Amino acid sequence: MNVEIEFPGGVQVAARFKGHTVLTDQSREHGGTGLAPEPFDLFLASLGSCAGYYALRFCQERGIETQGLGLTLVTEADPERKRLRAIRFDLHLPEGFPVRYRAAILRAVDQCAVKRAIAEPPLFLSVAAGVAETATVA
Repeated sequence: MNVEIEFPGGVQVAARFKGHTVLTDQSREHGGTGLAPEPFDLFLASLGSCAGYYALRFCQERGIETQGLGLTLVTEADPERKRLRAIRFDLHLPEGFPVRYRAAILRAVDQCAVKRAIAEPPLFLSVAAGVAETATVA
C-alpha cells in the first residue's frame, strides 16, 4: 500500500490512500490550529480501533450480544524519556457476556494487527527521492 503525503498549509499534513484523505494538524501549543488530530493521536486511535474490531468480531462470530461492548485505550507516559511507558486496553464486556469466553476475548484483542506491527516492527527506511544523489537512512 502506498500513502501519499501532502502539505495543505501551516503544519497540517494530509495522508491520501485508497480514496481517503486523513488530515492531521498540531495543537495550538505546537504551532498548529488544532482543527485536526495530531498524528500521534491517530496512532493511538488506530490501536484502539483495531483492538476494538477484534473484540467486536469475536462476539459477532459467536452470536454474542455486542450492545455495551466497548474498549478504552489507556496510556501511561514516561516523562523522563518523553514517550509512552505502557498502553493498556480496558475491555468493557456487555451485560451477560459468557464467563467461559473472557480469557478468549482478551486473547482476540491481543491479536490486533496494529499492535503486532509495533511488537514486531518492520524495517523503517527513509529515502530522499528526486535528488541527484539518493540518501537512505534506516
